[in-house]
Amino acid sequence: MTVRTRFAPSPTGYLHVGGARTALFNYLYARKHGGQFVLRIEDTDLERSTPESVNAILEGMTWLALDYDEGPFYQTHRFDRYNAVIDEMMAKGLAYRCNCSRERLDKLREDAMAAKEKPRYDGHCRHQHVSADEPHVIRFKTPMEGSVVIDDLVRGRVVIPNSELDDLIIRRTDGSPTYNLTVVVDDHDMAITHVIRGDDHLNNTPRQIHMYQAMGWELPAFGHVPMILGDDGSRLSKRHGAVSVMQYRDDGYLPEALLNYLVRLGWSHGDQEVFSIDEMVALFDIADVNKSASSFSTEKLQWLNQHYIKASEPTHLARLLSPQFAKFDIDPSDGADLIQVAIAQQERAKTLEEMAEISAFIYHDFDDFEEAAAKKHLRPVAAEPLRAVRDRLASLDDWSPEPLHAVVQTLANEMQLNMGKIAQPLRVAVVGRAASPGIDVTLYLVGKPAALRRIDKALAFIEARAQN
Repeated sequence: MTVRTRFAPSPTGYLHVGGARTALFNYLYARKHGGQFVLRIEDTDLERSTPESVNAILEGMTWLALDYDEGPFYQTHRFDRYNAVIDEMMAKGLAYRCNCSRERLDKLREDAMAAKEKPRYDGHCRHQHVSADEPHVIRFKTPMEGSVVIDDLVRGRVVIPNSELDDLIIRRTDGSPTYNLTVVVDDHDMAITHVIRGDDHLNNTPRQIHMYQAMGWELPAFGHVPMILGDDGSRLSKRHGAVSVMQYRDDGYLPEALLNYLVRLGWSHGDQEVFSIDEMVALFDIADVNKSASSFSTEKLQWLNQHYIKASEPTHLARLLSPQFAKFDIDPSDGADLIQVAIAQQERAKTLEEMAEISAFIYHDFDDFEEAAAKKHLRPVAAEPLRAVRDRLASLDDWSPEPLHAVVQTLANEMQLNMGKIAQPLRVAVVGRAASPGIDVTLYLVGKPAALRRIDKALAFIEARAQN
């Protein structure tokens, strides 16, 4: 048997982290078993589905490098096939027309709620003759006795009595097919062998199994993955922070860090925390997914992201870093090479957004010195060393880290000063604050004209303070 999994999002919004984890688990399971991974867009909700949401899903999958082997397939392109199956069900006596009014159905629900019972359709039209010429829906005939047994890949055996189910609608009054019908037809037609999805779909599974069995189709294996919670124990939502995959990209997270974090939400391999995608494929087993929900920790994700930033090739970081500078109105093509910036800063930032922020000084002058740094380092006593180093730098022809370091070191020796007594005032003068990469690399990245201009600004600042 060739393993075939699928990710089947509804395009009613962004690709959220829960959906991304489901896609990842399906991707890993297919790759682990040498199978195929299929992408299907379940866009039958015509009112809520949008092209923008489809694009957001595709963009998210591309950014995460979750490459699918087939698709994307769109359910709206398959209405003829769904209707053919529904007609076949009608012909075989597996479904029936229902013309119950909204008022009657509302009354059924109200009565059930009042009796503290689960609302369900009472089968009123199951044995009635309803004309095809009057407004109606089509309902599937759910078996009235027995139980559905699901040998779930994650949860183990789940038994649901048929008495808890009702005759679900498979075609609406407007002629459009419903979710449970389309999913069954698609998974059958696409030869899906393993349905791995969120446990919010567990209630749909017995209904879908009934349709498989009624049509004589082979059942796939089902695995229902627990939901992701916020750190307060409630279902993950926007109030916990970003939940959109692309928001994490925009906030400066690396795709490999987010994938690594998502795979560990509910799955583990010993005490190992960091996994390459190849390791995930080799080690992942759906049977090892936890039965209980997992809590999302932004702090843990940041830790992983920082690890990946430190471990990444500078060329990879530079490519992902470039768009982050737009937030600070900086065009990084006009200044220091981004690869050199990434090398200088990759030990100093938790996100690429932070890396761009702490690197802004490289590309444009700042308005003011950080108050605490200026108070400590831009004092009158620093004026003489700053003037001396400015003169040495102005006459330097080779503006690269080694000669720049030599200038500062030689001057410190000549003036019998600790290196920091020159380097720190110089750093604050050039950067505006007391933290940056090594002073030689900092000067190199800023460039000669900007460095000299900013030292002059610092000297004027010191003089003005001395006069006040």
